Amino acid sequence: MDNLGQLIISGIKGTQLLPEEIDFIKNEKLGGIILFSQNYEDPAQLAELVNSIQKLRDEYPLFISVDHEGGRVIRFKKHFTQFPSMMDFSKLNSPKLVYEAHEIMAKELSACGINLSFSPVCDILTNGENKVIGDRAFGSDAETVEKYISASIRGLQTSNVLACAKHFPGHGDTLKDSHFDLPLVKTSLEMLKTRELVPFIKASKSRVEFMMMAHMMVDALDSKLPVSLSSNAYHFLRNETKFTKITITDDLEMKAISDRFTMEEASLLALNAGADMLLIKSLESSQKAILAIREALKKRTMKKELVLEKLNRIEKCKKEHLSEYSPIYIPKIVDSFNSESSKKILTLFPNTKI
Repeated sequence: MDNLGQLIISGIKGTQLLPEEIDFIKNEKLGGIILFSQNYEDPAQLAELVNSIQKLRDEYPLFISVDHEGGRVIRFKKHFTQFPSMMDFSKLNSPKLVYEAHEIMAKELSACGINLSFSPVCDILTNGENKVIGDRAFGSDAETVEKYISASIRGLQTSNVLACAKHFPGHGDTLKDSHFDLPLVKTSLEMLKTRELVPFIKASKSRVEFMMMAHMMVDALDSKLPVSLSSNAYHFLRNETKFTKITITDDLEMKAISDRFTMEEASLLALNAGADMLLIKSLESSQKAILAIREALKKRTMKKELVLEKLNRIEKCKKEHLSEYSPIYIPKIVDSFNSESSKKILTLFPNTKI
């Protein structure tokens, strides 16, 4: 198989592609790119970067992704509307407003060629000391969070940005940050089903295109492996939420995983467990993952049929949502920013700069 790169969304180093990045994206037929603040200067530069990436595509465009939740998780600061946190939005008790804010986010992102946002956060803030989630969550109970999930997804996806529900099966009852350590969750299976899963079931019913698996130990699902590497957890996701689309890991370079597994081990465990795509922040680690997958197929420690199933799921999504791609016309970008709609919403939050 010459398209194993489709299984990976990788990061890049700067505001322009390096020669080695060009070669890697093109030769490995990479599935997607995740962008961070170091990849951004302004909307025009961002669009030029995206155009240069998409020139390298094989049959379908790459997923061009970013964490763009609102509040403290917005990678692109200048020019993009700086909406407050989703916790602040929920205090206004208006799913319609949440829909409109996500529609604006999607229009701004889409104007620059971004087609996948790793949001909404479906976590329920059941532990008030939880700083990693905190005000990223819509609320501290299932009913509140569920209320806004469909509005978020529809706002993004009706304006040409795919949504990703995260962090399955719920990161709200943790104290440790999986960027730095592996959280342990003791929540019972019954509580997971009646509380944590409610927003994810709503996301599935709302036709979200991606679900992200968390780097957490959840005893009720698997006492030996983190959720993102556990076949029990992927089966639980598919069975309980009836989700049939793309599952993706959180970044495999986060210390919750990288302190315990090599990149090769983590990649193979995740894919064999049920992940369709791997999120990997650096190109060097993405290269290691692809070599490991290729070797596993050669040694038959990974089934070809399993990989084909994942590739078909990815291709189906791209064919349905990205096949009409055309390069971003840079002079038109300015029309998508600083809209009256975004200004109107920001006036509802007195402590937010307009």
